[in-house]
Amino acid sequence: MENTNLILDEDEVLRVKDLSINFGGLKAVDNLSFSIKKNQVFGLIGPNGAGKTTCFNCITQFYRPTTGSVLFRTKNGNVEELVGQNVHDIIKKGLVRTFQNVELIPELSVMENVLLGAHVDFKSSLFAQALKLPKARKEEQEFRERTMDVLEFMGIADYANSLCSGLPYGVRKKVEMARTLLCDPKLIIFDEPAAGLNDVETDELTLHIRQIMEKYQCSIFLVEHDMGLVMNVCDRICAISFGKFLAEGTPAEIQKNKLVQEAYLGEEG
Repeated sequence: MENTNLILDEDEVLRVKDLSINFGGLKAVDNLSFSIKKNQVFGLIGPNGAGKTTCFNCITQFYRPTTGSVLFRTKNGNVEELVGQNVHDIIKKGLVRTFQNVELIPELSVMENVLLGAHVDFKSSLFAQALKLPKARKEEQEFRERTMDVLEFMGIADYANSLCSGLPYGVRKKVEMARTLLCDPKLIIFDEPAAGLNDVETDELTLHIRQIMEKYQCSIFLVEHDMGLVMNVCDRICAISFGKFLAEGTPAEIQKNKLVQEAYLGEEG
């Protein structure tokens, strides 16, 4: 008999239902629900401390939610409950993320850092890779070619052999984004991708987010404080405050919402 608890609408890639997490007496996320469609840019906004990154961490199982459900349509088309799964298994299913602080290994090259994103998809054993057996060498070459394609798409192919330690911050941000694209993602979570970027870099980021969605046929889940970027790039937005749902709608609807204006923009209704 079909499990009705593991059903998503045909156009859904992620559904969060009644998600909550407590830290001692503090409820950081409070009974939050929303869903993300296929090939959609979905934004999560709210004041500092609203619970946005905590929500991300619950979805990806960096934190285990106290209650609630997270259904995800994996890259093989199955619908799975993510709550209770291991973080590395979730990545294999096609849900990947970046972090507020750029998480790169500075002693490695751009190519090597991006290749780390493919480690979950390597078929060769560690033994075969260590001995550089023919199958392992062939697989690594295929991933290197894929990596160069991604770097060219992101406009950073010239940095492929450069160490990440000496690169400008904006380039390092692109390297981290490029790494997510090597995992055949169905949903990418970008946690404040515009943080630390100048206006020109932010405009370029806006374009890249839409291009990523279109080229890789994936959905994007975005947390960002730059409201110009959010309003320009998102198809739908969910606003939260103190971990609770405030409103969901198009950018135009969110801008007009009185609850959002009071909680996020600091305006009186």
